[in-house]
Amino acid sequence: MGEIDASTNQIVEVIGDKQEHVTEKAVDSEIVEDSTVTDCQDAGFQGDDKEEYVKGDPVIRNGLDVSKFLVSTRDDGDPSLTFRSIVLGTIFTALSSVITMLYTFKPVEVSVSAVFLQLLVFVFGEAWAFGTPSPDRFKAPWLRKTLRFLNFGQPFGIKEHVVASLIASSGNNGLSGVEVYAIERLFYDRSISATTAVLATFSISLCGFVLAGALRSLIVYPAEMVYWSTLPQVVLFQKLHFNRKENKEILKKFGYALGLAAAWEFFPAYIVPWVGGVSVFCLASMKGPTNTRTIFSKVFGGVSSNEGMGLLNFSFDWQYIQSLYLSLPFKQQVNTWIGYIIWYPAMLGLYYSNTWNAKDFPFMSTSLFSSNGTTFTTTSILNSKGTIDDAKLEAVGIPHLTSSTVWGYFTQNLAIGALISHVLIFYSKDMLLAWKQARTRKQPDPHYQGMLKYREVPQWWYMVLFGLAFIAGIIVTAKGETTLPVWGYIIALLLGAFIAPFSCIIYGLYGTGIGTNQISKMVAGAVHPGRPLANLYFASWSHQVILLAVNLSNWLKVGQYTKVPHRVMFATQVYGTLLGAGLNYAVMTIIVTNEREILLNSTGNAIWSGSTLQSMNSQAITWALAKRIYSFSGNYWIVPIGLVIGLVLPMIHWALNRVWPRMRNWPINTPMIALYAGVNYYGNTSWVWSSIAVGVFSQFWLRRRMPRIYNKYNYLIGAAMDGGSQIVIFILSFAVFGASGASHPFPTWWGNPSTNADYCL
Repeated sequence: MGEIDASTNQIVEVIGDKQEHVTEKAVDSEIVEDSTVTDCQDAGFQGDDKEEYVKGDPVIRNGLDVSKFLVSTRDDGDPSLTFRSIVLGTIFTALSSVITMLYTFKPVEVSVSAVFLQLLVFVFGEAWAFGTPSPDRFKAPWLRKTLRFLNFGQPFGIKEHVVASLIASSGNNGLSGVEVYAIERLFYDRSISATTAVLATFSISLCGFVLAGALRSLIVYPAEMVYWSTLPQVVLFQKLHFNRKENKEILKKFGYALGLAAAWEFFPAYIVPWVGGVSVFCLASMKGPTNTRTIFSKVFGGVSSNEGMGLLNFSFDWQYIQSLYLSLPFKQQVNTWIGYIIWYPAMLGLYYSNTWNAKDFPFMSTSLFSSNGTTFTTTSILNSKGTIDDAKLEAVGIPHLTSSTVWGYFTQNLAIGALISHVLIFYSKDMLLAWKQARTRKQPDPHYQGMLKYREVPQWWYMVLFGLAFIAGIIVTAKGETTLPVWGYIIALLLGAFIAPFSCIIYGLYGTGIGTNQISKMVAGAVHPGRPLANLYFASWSHQVILLAVNLSNWLKVGQYTKVPHRVMFATQVYGTLLGAGLNYAVMTIIVTNEREILLNSTGNAIWSGSTLQSMNSQAITWALAKRIYSFSGNYWIVPIGLVIGLVLPMIHWALNRVWPRMRNWPINTPMIALYAGVNYYGNTSWVWSSIAVGVFSQFWLRRRMPRIYNKYNYLIGAAMDGGSQIVIFILSFAVFGASGASHPFPTWWGNPSTNADYCL
């Protein structure tokens, strides 16, 4: 992993006899006046070697262009695993994991964004560098050596910054398991032993790392595996640390954008919530009849949770839009738009045709309902052991879902099925080529080539880690405290291991993944009927395999772009994950023990709420009744059939490509279309059209017509706006939203109505 340099007593990486300084690649290809960019081509892993220019500036079309023109290949050989990076990473892991766990039990949910952590780490790292004395000021050799080890007076480098941010961002990798423990304590009145907690947390937190290690030749090394949603972070890392004098003006603009975004966020988030969801149709219907306003609310309303679909409702609140839509590739966003075109008529058609008795329940809601339309109480069908009591179930009746929830579940299964067959049909050749290139160390990506001087992580490191995690899981399930049998645990891991490579490939190519948690819950319900707690553990292990594989692969790509040695990335990811899981568990135990009664209350209060865990438990109970609800004799049999239909969709796509070859240039991705045809079946939807507008501006117009501005500012300004809005939301959450105990709502006025902020009914 590293060695101690005798002259500096600082942890550094062995990079060979020569430290290469690679400057940014100069652009010397032929300049053309216009671009004929084929944005619609889905070129697999290898990309297109032909470069495109507009007025002398390269147009970013694919991963190879990102590697050549957007992300610098520069490597100064500076240290990464230092005392300062470990300390800062530890401090901010504690901050992010504790706050995230705290907000799991709060009525207002706040997540600590990666860009926010990145900026905090930078501020404290720079303060450490400039606020501490230089070792050269002291005469005693032992003191100089000690101060160098403590990084006193030494510049805060990019690799230190990446490592500290990585540790901090890894702090919530084990959150899923801790949430299960909380549900068990609250709703099943049972607590696992300390031994089970330690072993299960270790197993759940680390079980998926082996897949990222085994498959990194496919899901990290190729140029096309960009992981687009993290590009704002990568660009920000390099702008903050490379060529500071040259980038001074750029960083000034970053500061201005951050300040403006922060100042603006006070308005949509607190003072003028109306601008968080501006709907011309809702405003026009204010004096209309109630029936018209009710329909308009379902179609055009969207600023409030579960209000409506938000058609042509525009949000000016950046906390919902974020830089994601400035960074996702054009081909991804086109597919989301196609999905939205399906989503609107499908949701309305199901509700107004009264499919599944839709009109007996709310238009949009994730709650369970009794047949008479009242909210279903999950504890009414459980026995003292936390399993389904058939007699109680017969007396109470089967719970029902809203039509929007059924559609959301169905499209998720469509997307999962399509994900598998799409990757196999369209990317199998690229997968084989990438594997061969990695084995011969001939992967052409310049960033991969730049990392060859660093020692790889031996495969046995990943295997040993997985072996320890696997044995820990065997011990936990064999003891029986989880109610999940050993064979069920093994099935959960196998299911996650099967799905994870497909998820990583799509995530790397498109910047967003396909939600696969649904299949974990569905299989859990099929193999463990009537046992909701076992289903929770099954889904936690299975989905964590997928989630951790994606997370580690994502950060391995960041490390490849920023030239952080492989072994450092591996070790710090494991460290941050375990540290965060331990802190999450400690905070959870304190809160659940002290606030049990209010967390069990369906409404909670202004300080504490158990709604998040209540929803998770409700889903577990629903899937525990899968044979009654989702079988052919149940109401919602179409949901599991969605998997089979999804498998067929890419086959149809492939056949149409054969019949009409011109279709091959269209950016069709059936799993992405299927996912976005139902992904917004609940929650706030006012941001959808704003995200479309941002995507059109950034990826369709700015990237193609003004590539110089796009390459220089697009990702940087996006990161600044994320950071500014996140800082203000963090402050408001404690100051006025009730996170600190007392809420202070802004006075009601026209811009802050007492009803829906978009003035829908």
